[in-house]
Amino acid sequence: MLRKFLDRLHPTFDKGGKLEKLYPLYEAIDTFLYTPSDTTITASHVRDGMNLKRMMSLVVVALLPCICMALYNTGYQANYAVANGLGTQLDTWREPILSAFGRGHDPNSFFDNLFLGALYFLPVYLVTMTVGGLWEGLFAMVRGHEINEGFLVTGMLFPLILPPTIPLWQVAIGISFGVVIGKEIFGGTGKNFLNPALTARAFLYFAYSSEISSETNRWGEGVWAAADGITGPTPLGAMAAANSDPANASVHALTDLSWWDCFWGFTQGSMGETSTFACLFGAAILIAAGVGSWRIMAGCVVGALGLGTLLYLTSGGSDNPMMYLPPCWHLVIGGFAFGTVFMATDPVSAAMTNEGRWIYGILIGAMTVLVRTINPAYPEGIMLAILFGNVMAPLIDYFVIQANIKRRVARYES
Repeated sequence: MLRKFLDRLHPTFDKGGKLEKLYPLYEAIDTFLYTPSDTTITASHVRDGMNLKRMMSLVVVALLPCICMALYNTGYQANYAVANGLGTQLDTWREPILSAFGRGHDPNSFFDNLFLGALYFLPVYLVTMTVGGLWEGLFAMVRGHEINEGFLVTGMLFPLILPPTIPLWQVAIGISFGVVIGKEIFGGTGKNFLNPALTARAFLYFAYSSEISSETNRWGEGVWAAADGITGPTPLGAMAAANSDPANASVHALTDLSWWDCFWGFTQGSMGETSTFACLFGAAILIAAGVGSWRIMAGCVVGALGLGTLLYLTSGGSDNPMMYLPPCWHLVIGGFAFGTVFMATDPVSAAMTNEGRWIYGILIGAMTVLVRTINPAYPEGIMLAILFGNVMAPLIDYFVIQANIKRRVARYES
C-alpha cells in the first residue's frame, strides 16, 4: 500500500509536475523506505552489494553501542551527582518530565539513568537533524540533485561529540557551519575534504570557546552540566590542571577513576565518546563490513602509543603532568577511541591508499598525544589531529602513488 501511494505521488514531484522543485525531498523519503529504483541499462558495469545507503546504514548500526552508552552514562553522571550531593536538583524542564513519568535520580536504576540521558541527548539530536536536514534539502533543491544518506551519519556523530548541556542554539549554528562550509560548498557528500561533524565541532570550539572549552562545557576535558548545578572533572581535565607535584599526578589519584573505569566509559565527557569498549564494538562491525579501514585504526593506536611512550620515557624533570601519563591511558581517555573508529576512518576525507592509511593513522595518533602533552592548555587533541590528517590525506596519497610509479618504472627498465 505504501509503495503504491508513493508511486501515485511520483508524477507530482517528477520533472514537469507541480512540485518539481521538491523532488529531492520526495526521493529522499522514497529511497529511505525502499531501495533506489534507478538501474543501469548501458554497457557492462561493476556490480557491488555495497552502495552509499548500505554504507551509511552500517555506520549508524556501528554507532548504536556508543549511543546506548551515551544515554546511560549521561544520565548516570547526572543522577550520581544529584544523589550524592555533588550538585543541586535539576531545575530545568527535565525535572517535570522525570516526575511525570515516575522517574527519579537513582544512579543504580538503569531506567532512571537511561531516561535522563535521553532528555539530554534527544534535544541535541533533533536540533542537529532538523537544522542540518533543512540545509541538505535546500542545497539539493537548488542544485537539482538527490538528498543522499551521508547526512544520517553526520547528524548522528555530531551530538555524540558534544557536551550534554550545550545550548541548542549553538548546536544549530555548529551543524549549519559543518554542513554548509564543511561539505556543501565543495559539492556535497563525496567531495568534502574535511569531516563535516568535526568541522562543526571545531567551529564551535573556536567561535564560542568561553562556553565550549571553559570549565563548564569542555569536549572531553573539563566538567559538564553546570547549568543544572552539577560539576565534576574528566580525566584529561584533571591531569591538565595538576600543577602541583606533576611527577606524582595520576588519573586515579585525581579523579578516583581506574583505567578500567575509563575503558568501560563511566566518566564525564562528551556524550558518546567516553566508552572505549563501545567504540571497539563499532570498530568490529565497521571492519567486518569493510566500511572502516583497520589500517587507519591500527595506525592511530601505533602513533599514540609510540609518541606517548617516547614522551613518558623522557619526562624526567618536566613540570607538565601530561608528560607523566602512561601511554596506555591515552587510548581510553578523552575522545581518542571514538575519533579513531568513527572520525579518522571517514572514507571521503581519509587517505585512500593502503600505505597512505598507515601513514595517515600514525600521523593522527601521534598528533593527538602531541597536542595533549605539549599544549596542556588544550588537553584533548583528537579533533585537531583528525582535521590536520584530513588536510594532509591527499598529499600522503600523492606521494604513495608516485613512489609506486617509480618502483614500477624501475622494474620495467631493469
